[in-house]
Amino acid sequence: MILEKIKILRKKFKQYNIDGYIIPKNDEYFSEYAKNDRLKNITGFSGSAGFAVVLKKQNYLFVDGRYTIQAHQQSSKNFKIIEIHKKLPHTIIKNFNLGYDPTLFTSKLLNKYFKNNNLISIDQNLIDQIFKFKEKPTKPFYSLDTKIVGEPYSSKISKVVRFLKNNKADYCFISAPENVAWLLNIRGYDNPNSPIANARLILNKKKEFFLITNEKKLKNLLLDKKIKKKQILPIKSLPQFLDNLKGKNFIIDNKTCSIFYEKIIKSNFNILKFDDPVYELKSMKNSNEIKHMIEAHKKDGLALTRFIYWIKNVNKKKITEVYAQNKLEKFRKLNKDYLFPGFDTIAGAGSNGAIVHYRANKKTTKKIEQNDILLVDSGGQYHYGTTDVTRTISFSKQNKFIKNAYTNVLKGHIAVALTNLNKDDTGKKIDIRARKYLKKEGQDYAHGTGHGVGFFLNVHEGPQSISKHNSIKIKNGMILSNEPGFYKKNHFGIRIENLIYAKKTKRSFNFENLTLAPLEKDLINYKLLNKIEKDYLFKYHLNIYSEFSSLLNKKERKWLATLI
Repeated sequence: MILEKIKILRKKFKQYNIDGYIIPKNDEYFSEYAKNDRLKNITGFSGSAGFAVVLKKQNYLFVDGRYTIQAHQQSSKNFKIIEIHKKLPHTIIKNFNLGYDPTLFTSKLLNKYFKNNNLISIDQNLIDQIFKFKEKPTKPFYSLDTKIVGEPYSSKISKVVRFLKNNKADYCFISAPENVAWLLNIRGYDNPNSPIANARLILNKKKEFFLITNEKKLKNLLLDKKIKKKQILPIKSLPQFLDNLKGKNFIIDNKTCSIFYEKIIKSNFNILKFDDPVYELKSMKNSNEIKHMIEAHKKDGLALTRFIYWIKNVNKKKITEVYAQNKLEKFRKLNKDYLFPGFDTIAGAGSNGAIVHYRANKKTTKKIEQNDILLVDSGGQYHYGTTDVTRTISFSKQNKFIKNAYTNVLKGHIAVALTNLNKDDTGKKIDIRARKYLKKEGQDYAHGTGHGVGFFLNVHEGPQSISKHNSIKIKNGMILSNEPGFYKKNHFGIRIENLIYAKKTKRSFNFENLTLAPLEKDLINYKLLNKIEKDYLFKYHLNIYSEFSSLLNKKERKWLATLI
């Protein structure tokens, strides 16, 4: 099936005078979970990041270190798998005429990866010509109450306008839908894992804004009088609209303004390339947002606690990875405020746990054996909050190597959680703490230690992260994941993930845990822990017990008490 699609795609090369075609994971909104997954369609690869290049006689799939094992399993029959941080595409693919869809790429990305080639813009997507994606029903956006989000949208707009004036700009083009959602305090139904509202926005320094989206989606906002009819801008009308604007400087976002929109704006204005100011503003949660995130994590933690007890005690004879992840979903659904998963649950038993972003399905699902360790990475969208948590669960006595690996991951996790922050601390600096104990044993992991998390938005957001290359300073209210890991190919995977937030008071600046879910006592080598680490575990599990004991049944409560 994949090979047939590749053959059909290659037949189109002559028509467009190209030697190859570039297919990214993202859709036109640069969403992590693409509306139309063209990359999966042409490669079979289901990971959340990567892109392919189909040439006349060779095909390449470029992925990062999280996905090398998965990419080999799913796509190596028809594609050569390249880890992008080891070899950039332009070092392999040179002097070709490469076609691309201008709505799916930024100029920055194309120049970085394909600078030694002649790049040819093709308006009609070639994958869409081969495969017809189903149109999804249109649902209108809705507004969030200011009492929930803690700040009116007028105040947020004023902050962005201040950025415009400081940078001598007349307009700003906000192209990331999650940033539009945050700025206007709206949400939508355009993504299966995030309540983002697919729209783009033009804002001027007079605080006037115009929305570029399907007019049907704005029904509620028109009724609420949040916007007026004249503020709705169809894509086809954009060139004419820009012709009538006065001013000369237009800010566009480096990360999400596609070549398609950049070209239209460039024909009328001087382009100023910045990171969208909303990214940083959105990353620093206010007290209302933190309050709701804490509540969401209590609800999520109760579901996780019940799930961990259940899976450790259930008869494993018929339990598969898919069955386990469906059971976890049922525990979450017991809470009326739970909406849907923040991403597809990762439930990897034994060797599948070594695939960092493994996704079990009916074809690949593995029966969970008593001697396996099970890695479960999951998250939910709640009214109002977003969660992301990973636990590694054991069902029997494990060998010293596994216990020591888990304990060193745990020590790194605790080291991050107990960081005393200062105003100059960056994700890069904190990442060193997380890897310290693994590196003493010559071990490491091929992913970042943590990513930013949205408030009732995307589970992955920036600009902050805890990783080797992130130089963004940690600021009050930023939410991050804390998820060091260790993976032994073809054997097992270990990851421990909590969400944390940066909390500044008059006396201190540190991280506070949001996640409340039991850690795996049976995998800890207590001889490797110092007193501070043991005290941390005691207080962490005592907090969980205090929060949930009255909500658990007798057996669950008795088990939870043994962790203190």
